Amino acid sequence: MDMKIALGFLYFLQEGQQPQPQPGAGSFITTLLPFILIFGIFYLLVIRPQQKKQRQLQQEREELLNALKPGDKVVTSGGIYGTIVAVRDNTVTLRIADKVSVEVLRNAIAGPQSADVKEVEAAK
Repeated sequence: MDMKIALGFLYFLQEGQQPQPQPGAGSFITTLLPFILIFGIFYLLVIRPQQKKQRQLQQEREELLNALKPGDKVVTSGGIYGTIVAVRDNTVTLRIADKVSVEVLRNAIAGPQSADVKEVEAAK
């Protein structure tokens, strides 16, 4: 049987024809190419802009934390409103009421107080 296959192969070579590849026997690269292209487009349209936005927000937060100074009115991530009394390396002292101060981590500062909170305090 093997001899018949070998003779058939030689016959094709003598005729100047090459044996035809089996249908569906594409290379691995051509099979993965559409998936690679889809991932590339997805990366360019979704992942990369999100990473840029995240880096920008992180940079703005670092600038906010580095710009803290006594007298700033801030809110902590726990929801405590206060006025900064002192700023140290890693901590900030907040005055949250008359004669009441707390010390919180600098990273616990969520941001400045919003305008509506300042108006309510001014009305008191």
